[in-house]
Amino acid sequence: MTRLVVVLLVTALVIMFALLAAAAAGLLARLDGATYPAALMRAATTFAAALTLAAALTGALAQIVS
Repeated sequence: MTRLVVVLLVTALVIMFALLAAAAAGLLARLDGATYPAALMRAATTFAAALTLAAALTGALAQIVS
């Protein structure tokens, strides 16, 4: 049960940081003069990149640990 709680907490933390990075990217794009759809695309790209990076790091760490 403890392992499940840790996995859920880490997952929530990763998603929270990905959302924060996406919001910052969207805000910076909007402040740079991008239109709303363009800023939303940049935010979505940043969110996907952050989740992809987290998945790649998890895979690499899983191979090292086991």
